[in-house]
Amino acid sequence: MAFDAWVALLVLALVLGLLVFTRIAADLVLMGGLTLLMVIPVPVGGQWSLGVLSVSEALSGLSNPGLVTVGVLFIVVAGLCETGGVDWLGQRLLGRPRTLVGAQLRLMGPVVGLSAFLNNTPVVAMLIPAVADWAKKLRMSASKLMLPLSYAAILGGTCTLIGTSTNLVVNGLVLAETDLPGLRLRMFDITWLGVPCALVGVGYVLLVSRWLLPDRQPVMSRMRDPREYTVEMLVEPDSSLVGKSIEQAGLRHLPGMYLMEIDRRDEVLVAVGSEQRLEANDRLVFVGVVESVKDLQKIRGLKPATDQVFKLEAPRYQRSLVEAVVSNTCPLAGKSIRQGRFRSVYNAAVIAVARNGERIRAKIGDIVLRPGDTLLMEAPASFAAQQRNSRDFFLVSTMEDSAPRRHDKAWIAMVILAAMIAVVTLEWLSMVVTAMLAAGLMIMTRCCSANTARRNVDWPLLVVIAAALGIGRALDKTGAARIIAETLLRIGGDDPWIALAVVYGLTMLFTEVITNNAAAALMFPIALATAERLGVNFMPFVVALMLGASASFATPLGYQTNLMVYGPGGYRFSDYLKIGIPLNLLMWLTTATLAPLIWPF
Repeated sequence: MAFDAWVALLVLALVLGLLVFTRIAADLVLMGGLTLLMVIPVPVGGQWSLGVLSVSEALSGLSNPGLVTVGVLFIVVAGLCETGGVDWLGQRLLGRPRTLVGAQLRLMGPVVGLSAFLNNTPVVAMLIPAVADWAKKLRMSASKLMLPLSYAAILGGTCTLIGTSTNLVVNGLVLAETDLPGLRLRMFDITWLGVPCALVGVGYVLLVSRWLLPDRQPVMSRMRDPREYTVEMLVEPDSSLVGKSIEQAGLRHLPGMYLMEIDRRDEVLVAVGSEQRLEANDRLVFVGVVESVKDLQKIRGLKPATDQVFKLEAPRYQRSLVEAVVSNTCPLAGKSIRQGRFRSVYNAAVIAVARNGERIRAKIGDIVLRPGDTLLMEAPASFAAQQRNSRDFFLVSTMEDSAPRRHDKAWIAMVILAAMIAVVTLEWLSMVVTAMLAAGLMIMTRCCSANTARRNVDWPLLVVIAAALGIGRALDKTGAARIIAETLLRIGGDDPWIALAVVYGLTMLFTEVITNNAAAALMFPIALATAERLGVNFMPFVVALMLGASASFATPLGYQTNLMVYGPGGYRFSDYLKIGIPLNLLMWLTTATLAPLIWPF
């Protein structure tokens, strides 16, 4: 093996070691490895040259269509979130299961079905925020659901020819081989093996995830926030909540908050039961922490009971929730909110007040402000910057993701999403072009603002994908991957069963470190040569190649959906190894056993 190939393998080993045994951020580790590949001297033509990869080769991943697709899909998802489209999808698709296994089954079943016919990357991108909110409402850890979401999308993609780009890449390579008469893959040829693999994979996750997936609760669930707010929300007359019970409206199990009473036409209903029906103009009094107040802001059909919110200058979708502590020099201290004309003075509307754990039962406008009161306000985005150095308030902070939803534009966002999926499925345009058009339409139709779009792109994730593509390029360029594959294939000898198992195993291994499409392209000629040498049917090798290149579960690097859930699930690299290695081995055994039975050698 050449010196540069050894360098590539050593850098790969170093990167994987740091990811497994340290908590250094993945983007720093991978970019560090890529930098080493550009600066370590290697012999070229009898002379020493700087770097296994040139600068252009190392950074070529930045222009990869897959990376661009993931980046712009974050903007599409931002549009769905800002309009409440994700909330609607979550309610319709996920429901309210009572157990962890029930929740995982409710999640994985539909995702497998969707990913069989849709590109799994937008499916996962669309569902990540919905699953995060769903986990919070169910009081479950998102780390118990995010990897099952990714795995279900991967398994669903193996069920049809269009389920994943890898299947299409392999089919394109098959069509390019003109000396393979009669070997043409149809839409559901792979389904005979893909469905059993999906059933085995889903069953495995449901069985073992309780023990092998981490249970990482967010900080809010571990620490009780001492600031409890009393918030009044009004049921709008034309709301879909009218006539629904508290349970049906999703107001019964809000994390960190409970419905204390309903004020209805001068009658106060206390100890509200889950079957109590809502009526138009009901004033709902909630008690809870600020994180849950954010959730109330997102529910369609509820609005703050104070009219001051609707007299502010900026449109509601341009505002957010802001917390601030009243200082002892605030000119409004000692006055009621109404008497001090708070909205006129600060262009902000107070929607709740917290005071040393004391529950304030007065109407918002009648509350007399005291130094030390914590105010929860709805205010324009500029409020925090304007008041941060003011002597009127201490500790001014803006709540992330607290802007009210633009429900009036939800249908536009849903139409854009449906059109994007249809165009990709019918192959009218490539995935990257379609996603860019959809992202542009989200901004043009004001489903999300340009600032929101920029803020929602996960830049560290894009760095990880680009760096991983660069490292995979080094393994391919130096010939290290091909040398390893050809060496290990000799183990199979003349037994086609063993040769098939080795082809799958190598494809699976390369997928984990050099991405799925690169692994499929690398292994295709090797698999073809192996089948020709043994004089057997090439079809089992084709299908094994598709499954091995798609079914990547053991690292976040092998498949982009695994990377996409890395941050939202709060995972570490070792979490993927614990649950993913056994699943990889299970898929290996299932494919190597069933493929020759379905397509005999």
